[in-house]
Amino acid sequence: MGHDWIIDVLTDLKTFASANGLEALADKLDDTQLVAQAELVSHGKGTDRGILTESTAIGRRDRAVGMRGSS
Repeated sequence: MGHDWIIDVLTDLKTFASANGLEALADKLDDTQLVAQAELVSHGKGTDRGILTESTAIGRRDRAVGMRGSS
């Protein structure tokens, strides 16, 4: 896994922001994910994933992170 966890955390934060109407924050987190990916690669930490692979697609929602219930 290496340092990929930081990309996962940023993705979860973006999903939460989007789900709760925090669009400006979600947009900034898109940028932050790209910066983090570039930093990891440039420092030789690498990741198992490319910037736009399916597993790291910006804004993916493979879990209901931060979703508010409708009840």
